[in-house]
Amino acid sequence: MSHEKTAVSPLKKPLCAMLLAAGRGERMRPLTDTTPKPLLIVHGRSLLDWHIAALTRDGVNDLVVNTAWLGEKIPQHLGEYWPELARAGRLRYSHEGLDFGHALETSGGIARALPLLGEAFWLAAGDVFAPDFVFDVAKASEFAASDDLAHLWLVPNPQHNPLGDFALKDGRALNLPKDQPSEFPRYTYSTIALLKAELFRAPWCDIAAGNPNGVAEPLAPLLRKAMDAGRVGATLYEGRWTDVGTPQRLAQLNAEMLMPTTRA
Repeated sequence: MSHEKTAVSPLKKPLCAMLLAAGRGERMRPLTDTTPKPLLIVHGRSLLDWHIAALTRDGVNDLVVNTAWLGEKIPQHLGEYWPELARAGRLRYSHEGLDFGHALETSGGIARALPLLGEAFWLAAGDVFAPDFVFDVAKASEFAASDDLAHLWLVPNPQHNPLGDFALKDGRALNLPKDQPSEFPRYTYSTIALLKAELFRAPWCDIAAGNPNGVAEPLAPLLRKAMDAGRVGATLYEGRWTDVGTPQRLAQLNAEMLMPTTRA
């Protein structure tokens, strides 16, 4: 399959973004016993607010947030800190906890929210700190016009994931087993991506449209299936990035000097 670049018309408007904010955050306990993980504070601002600041700065103003654990606190917080988005109806929610009593994992949550998202959209996990990431409209336009089902941003492997998640070759993500040597470098999925709604329909995904039964499924198996079909692009991102997965990582992040945000 050819992946040569061709001239791409810009999008008529920026894509929507889905922010994942439904998880329980078990490894972050006791902090997450009373606070949703995406609302934990890094340098005076919640993790979710850092993402929204970057998205809106890059022109992405239509946001969908999924909720479950302590889910009522998220729209309350975002309505206070982003009142103009809230009043304009640009902050929308998929309340998995209210609808089903539990979070639906990544694929299940996206499938549930798909009617709000459009045929192509940004995805970002609400528990990641990436203040320099650019939600690039040109890249989004290129992706929307392509045959790809996903485009992932990969990062150098952190200490807690030394073997990485996916291999990278010439701008393509490869599904290669971790327990086998590879001539191509392996990196960690940043949890930031561009996705197509097509990935969450047959034959790639078995979840019914709108996920009316509340099926909980992860995203990785769908991505691996699409990689095996040659339909997943990838970019290595080497800006600041932290998976805030434990209280220790959060404390270390807050102890570091916060450098001015760069927009490379």
